[in-house]
Amino acid sequence: MRSDSNHSNEHDTSSAAESSQLATSVPAPNRLARRSFLRNLGIGAALLAPGAALITGASRSLAANGNQNQNEVLTRGDVAILQLLAAAELIEADLWQQYRELGGVKAPTSGYTAALQILDGDQLQYISDNTDDELSHAAFLNAYLKSKGEQQVDLRQFARLEPSQVSFVPQTGRLTNLRNNAELGDPNNPSDHVKAIAFTAGFHFGFIEQGGTSLYATLAQKVTSLEVLRILVSIGGSEIMHFQTWQDKAGNATPLTDFDPINNSTVTFTNLATGQPERLQANLIMPEPCEFISPNLPPCAIIRPTGPGQLDATGAINSFVADGLFNGQSQAFLRLVNALARAADAAEREIGD
Repeated sequence: MRSDSNHSNEHDTSSAAESSQLATSVPAPNRLARRSFLRNLGIGAALLAPGAALITGASRSLAANGNQNQNEVLTRGDVAILQLLAAAELIEADLWQQYRELGGVKAPTSGYTAALQILDGDQLQYISDNTDDELSHAAFLNAYLKSKGEQQVDLRQFARLEPSQVSFVPQTGRLTNLRNNAELGDPNNPSDHVKAIAFTAGFHFGFIEQGGTSLYATLAQKVTSLEVLRILVSIGGSEIMHFQTWQDKAGNATPLTDFDPINNSTVTFTNLATGQPERLQANLIMPEPCEFISPNLPPCAIIRPTGPGQLDATGAINSFVADGLFNGQSQAFLRLVNALARAADAAEREIGD
């Protein structure tokens, strides 16, 4: 579930004011977006797509917060990185809350929850814990920005996509387009179709968290403040734990082939426990040695990709767009997402005199 991608670091100065004026124009959501992941599923590019923010000219005034670095003025690059990551965590939290509603520890028992537990008996608890983590990350990053007198990230005006129509799901607007279409099934005898949905979700969990794992490590190389660096490597460590868990559990999917009549597509899960090369075998929870820094150096087990040209915020966003999770969002939202990503990509580490 790792891939290297080359993306440009073009800087954009698009104004949030222009995007805000267009935010009321929201196309009807594509109800088949979640299903499209069945069609496009592959153990390939797995990047997180951060979200967008209403970013205006931020005050440089500082808020006393009791920290030893309370008088530190953040560089514009550090602010851009923190705002991008705050938006990313808000997007992740929105996505994970939907997964928790259908398959967390408090979700009603169904064929879907039973199928999730084929991947691991503790799967429902892991889903709930991952959701709590993303909510805490978003809240912390926004509070930290505020403590430094900088603009927080607020995506509430874009939370207009319809939720799942399952009866027990709160009917509130969402940022991301994730559906279950009431395909919950019999808890005592989940069908292959329901299993396919649950197994697809299992791989999607890793898709989401691999992106966060690599994005934090990549952006950490651009920050100037040691305190901001501490934030990125600390939250990034949590993302590593998430990815490690999900890539391990996804390998427990049982062999099946399912046809989706709505998308007119077929998905096949194979047995990853036997007859697979080491890089694809089940329960591969540790990183594998790979080329790092130079082909002249020995292979090294690392979290990747983290190198220049391998991953950037713009490429991360493009992966979520391609995944269909923003289907139905306004053009204003997409412009904000891309503007915020380009600002983070343009950040450079500054060295003092």
